[in-house]
Amino acid sequence: MERAILHCDANNFYASVECMLDTSLRDKPVAVCGSVEERHGIVLAKNYIAKAHGIITGEAVWQAKRKCRDLVVIPPHYEEYMKYSELAREIYARYTDLIEPYGMDENWLDVTGSRIFGSAEQIAEKIRQSIKSELGITISIGVSFNKVFAKLGSDMKKPDAITVIPRESFREIIWDLPVGDLLGVGRATKKILGSYCIRTIGDLARTPPDFLRRRFGKCGVDLWLFANGKDNSPVVVRNMDVPDKTVGHGITTLEDLENPAEVWAVMLELCQEIGHKLYTYNKKASGVSIIIRDNELFSKEWQYRLKSSTQSPSVIAREAFELFLRSYKWERPIRTVTVRAIKLLPEGQPEQLNIFFDIKKQEKLDALDRTIEALRARYGSRIIRHAVLLDNPKMPQHERPELIMPSGVMGA
Repeated sequence: MERAILHCDANNFYASVECMLDTSLRDKPVAVCGSVEERHGIVLAKNYIAKAHGIITGEAVWQAKRKCRDLVVIPPHYEEYMKYSELAREIYARYTDLIEPYGMDENWLDVTGSRIFGSAEQIAEKIRQSIKSELGITISIGVSFNKVFAKLGSDMKKPDAITVIPRESFREIIWDLPVGDLLGVGRATKKILGSYCIRTIGDLARTPPDFLRRRFGKCGVDLWLFANGKDNSPVVVRNMDVPDKTVGHGITTLEDLENPAEVWAVMLELCQEIGHKLYTYNKKASGVSIIIRDNELFSKEWQYRLKSSTQSPSVIAREAFELFLRSYKWERPIRTVTVRAIKLLPEGQPEQLNIFFDIKKQEKLDALDRTIEALRARYGSRIIRHAVLLDNPKMPQHERPELIMPSGVMGA
């Protein structure tokens, strides 16, 4: 039986929710932005009116206001977005239990076994109407025989639209599209492909897979399969309450960080939150990743596999900081620091220890960290803090909302 896959993408999700909650905003240019006072001052989302003024996601608020003087700037309300994300999934669940979240505003649905509700296109239309009438927002839905083409379809017509990409005519529909439209082709990959005159999805599909393997490894072959309609990946049902792969937190500081000691203080704070989540979800990290964004908004990411998996905030902070010292060249001061615990494992999963691993030292650190965790659980996260964080003028003092995403937990 031919698979029937939908990809549902809520249009301008953050901004759409804000305009639905406050109907006076519907005819105005609206941008959801991070805190200007605490330097999260970038556009997170915008409505179509703002988009018509040339405002783009990721640009600074001052740049957006220069393009549109009447721009209404709204801070994010993550709890509302999570609420409407869950309400949308409840509507999807009326038609299938095979639902794979892809971020807060996107979901794949496998409706192959849902013929009782009609064809895949008919189900998509019912979902589109229900989301619009019950939630007051719009979605675009791609309908196809695999996940990659379903997502591509949801991107082709916006807003409030359905695009069908059938097996028998997918070449005519998508092969002339830019190669960057294909899932898995980021900016760097697009640039490299362009250097070989591979500029459309059709160009990629006609490229010998052996060449792509030599240049990109297995990922190159995967892209060739995607372009030729050979994606067989299943819709994977995920538990949105428990992180699957990563737990992370990031902070944009009130002032630029200009030396390693300031970065260390930030990482200590971030890793205390990360450790708390690892304890909560009974997970341990076997790797650490850091993302550093400088004051010109250039970002770099590095990661490192730990010698032994851990839940310890102090161990994760130390490994993250050592990775930072090895990697960052201090070309510019630092504005944002993000730390992620990666390659998560179940807490009780056995593993082979490195022969040089100091298990007694680790046991002492674990005991200290669990004591701190118990105090924070009973009296609140601010009851005990590292001394270097007390009255730190560069640290935001607000509580950061927690976002549970399909691949992990991120602090906003």
